[in-house]
Amino acid sequence: MTKTSAINRIHELLDDNSFVEVGAYITARSTDYNMQSQETPADGVVTGYGTINGALVYVYSQDASVMGGSIGEMHAEKIEKLYSMAMKMGAPIVGLVDCAGFRLQESMDALDGFGKLYVCQAMASGVIPQIQAVFGNCGGGMAVASEMADFTFMEQDAKMFVNAPFVIAENDADNSSAEYQAKETGNVCATGSEKEIFTEIRNLVSILPANNEDDMSYSECEDDLNRICTDIENCAGDTSIALSMISDDSFYMEMKKDYAPEMVTAFIRLNGATVGCVANRSEVYTDGEKTATYDAALTAAGCEKAAAFVNFCNAFEIPVLTLVNVDGYKNCKCNEKKIAKAAARLTYAFANADVPKVTVVVGKANGTAGLTMNSKSIGSDIVYAWKNAKIGVMEAAPAVKIMYADEIAKADNAAALINEKAAQYNEMQASALAAAKRGYVDDIIEASETRQRVVAAFEMLFTKREDRPSKKHGTI
Repeated sequence: MTKTSAINRIHELLDDNSFVEVGAYITARSTDYNMQSQETPADGVVTGYGTINGALVYVYSQDASVMGGSIGEMHAEKIEKLYSMAMKMGAPIVGLVDCAGFRLQESMDALDGFGKLYVCQAMASGVIPQIQAVFGNCGGGMAVASEMADFTFMEQDAKMFVNAPFVIAENDADNSSAEYQAKETGNVCATGSEKEIFTEIRNLVSILPANNEDDMSYSECEDDLNRICTDIENCAGDTSIALSMISDDSFYMEMKKDYAPEMVTAFIRLNGATVGCVANRSEVYTDGEKTATYDAALTAAGCEKAAAFVNFCNAFEIPVLTLVNVDGYKNCKCNEKKIAKAAARLTYAFANADVPKVTVVVGKANGTAGLTMNSKSIGSDIVYAWKNAKIGVMEAAPAVKIMYADEIAKADNAAALINEKAAQYNEMQASALAAAKRGYVDDIIEASETRQRVVAAFEMLFTKREDRPSKKHGTI
């Protein structure tokens, strides 16, 4: 077993002295293009199993020093066998990628290897967590494989591409960079140094279920379940801070933070259990200073990001918490092209999920955008609202201008009439109390009590069972 960056990465990721290699002596068997004279130790990929914080994981690490880490017949077969073992044992699989693509010298055999790898990933999807981290290159078909994983990370200097950047005629920016993949495409959950990426993976494995049936992600909670979250009402704009405040010991792990930042997707811990969180975000605070603002509106990118996250949580029986502060859909031509389908997919993801679902309206929940954000109407089990929340069809002033257009046109003091009718509208149709009276909100709570109320709700929902129509799968 050669000591290369591939094996060193495995040792850095796993618990000390826990790695056991499988298939160390396998090499390429192709003889075309004088391949018999080419040394291919382990055929360019180290495969095996070990532990992360004591939990079993399977891991493969591609070796760029062997034909650029390219995938050939035996290279792919080693990964396929690893997937088979991981599926049998019900344990996560982690891929450490450094691959130039498929091996040209092995032609159709290499392509077939890619195809079989894709099938393994498809069969494992929703059964065991699949995590990939890109170091060096992730080219061609391997980029597709990375996007078939549940979570993909990139080392800050790595490259990921289907078409190499230099073959794209109008390529003004390096569309293969980690920064581009994280911010512009949403293909990557997080970027950082090699050490930072390994820390992210270890943290992720420690909070995820091992598979879709055997949940070993629970831990003892030493944080006060009734802890009051003082000043949390000031975090209605930056819900990432609110989520960290209510989480056990402030544990907070955000996925795809740099992509569609107006929508938060993150994991927290409540009473020792992992909870997936989706939340609208209109402000970003860093070290107490506001560093960014966004419209309180749904975007196509944000909806797609959240839908994929909810689907993952549902597949692995992870409860979902939603913090709502949305006023409608983002109003621009670019967003209008995709928002209907994207919002439909998010609505479907929430409605289809049968895991425990709790929603807290922390600001506004207006119109069908508010419905999409895991409302009572589409199946949330428990809906709370902070006392100053606004829940309705739209903002009071524009609603009044539509409903009382004739009266306003004839009024001597139109502004006074609008203010009067708007106050009535807010009280009758657009407040947390009005929604609660109609049964769309289960309780109006003090913001500071959010942690204890949400923890209690999920504890009550722990044994939730919900029958659904028999079908192969949905099509939205």
